[in-house]
Amino acid sequence: MPNAYADELAVARRAAAEAGRFALDHFKTRLAVEAKADGSPVTIADRGAEERLRRVLGAAFPADGILGEELGRTDGASGRRWIIDPIDGTQSFIRGVPLWGVLVALEDHGECVLGVVALPALDETLWAVRGQGAFVNGAPARVAPTALADATVCTSDASPRHFGGRYAGFERLLRAAARHRGWGDCYGYALVATGRAEVMLDPVLNPWDAAAVKPIVEEAGGCFCAWDGTPTIYGGAGLAMPAALRADVLAALGAMP
Repeated sequence: MPNAYADELAVARRAAAEAGRFALDHFKTRLAVEAKADGSPVTIADRGAEERLRRVLGAAFPADGILGEELGRTDGASGRRWIIDPIDGTQSFIRGVPLWGVLVALEDHGECVLGVVALPALDETLWAVRGQGAFVNGAPARVAPTALADATVCTSDASPRHFGGRYAGFERLLRAAARHRGWGDCYGYALVATGRAEVMLDPVLNPWDAAAVKPIVEEAGGCFCAWDGTPTIYGGAGLAMPAALRADVLAALGAMP
């Protein structure tokens, strides 16, 4: 159905744009940075952006639930929920690095059917609806048909302490690829979806980090999965690559293809 989720996409894009404008007003300003229970940073920009996302989405779809990084879970009655991350890449945000984004996804009865990734500091927005293709600023987005030997691998964090016993697989992947860059968080997944990089991986990933990028990467001709190859946002880690590279990447990591 070509117009499926048309209203939802319009609202999601509007919500992401409003939250992005709010966050951008705080970007490169002096912000108080607090540490959350897990040690990750949070600022007034994160919380304020999430409040705006919730207000727009909740007003348009009051029966839907919401799961957000900063303000937790609100249950709904529709079987659908919005999964949101007001600033993905807060470490970049608080350091004045523009590679951060606002993430909005719709999960319908357990399936991520819609995703929006807004990159306000770069004036770039990606979106996708299941079965309708992926787009970046209105132009079609596609992964690159590149062999692993010529591929660029991106990571949010390449510290061995985050990989646990999987670091040997990560090193094998880097040896098999052409280059490694630290363009991480949602920006790395945006690069894969638009053919500017071939592999993006996170050894630690939360559902709100993954929900929006999964449909975008998949509608762009790629795969999004956990490190064992399962196509889920709940695997605790994330991988994105062109579909043609899935077997090679998983083999290098030592996962089952």
